[in-house]
Amino acid sequence: MSNSDHSESTSPSLWLAKPWWCQPWSILLTGVVVIAASWFLFGRIWLTALAVMGITIWWFLFLVLVPAAYRRAESP
Repeated sequence: MSNSDHSESTSPSLWLAKPWWCQPWSILLTGVVVIAASWFLFGRIWLTALAVMGITIWWFLFLVLVPAAYRRAESP
């Protein structure tokens, strides 16, 4: 089995083990809602920019780094 085949076979199991509120779609949706709410509630670009920075870090952590660490931990 090649490395790319192994990554594809173990990657979905990470998301199957997570509850609905920790799925990629819910993480993305929550981030978009928080950013939109920041703009609609406060109307301040600097406050929305802070929200965007925080959400971007959150997305990178949970949608990029965690799955990559999981794949490394699962690889032989």
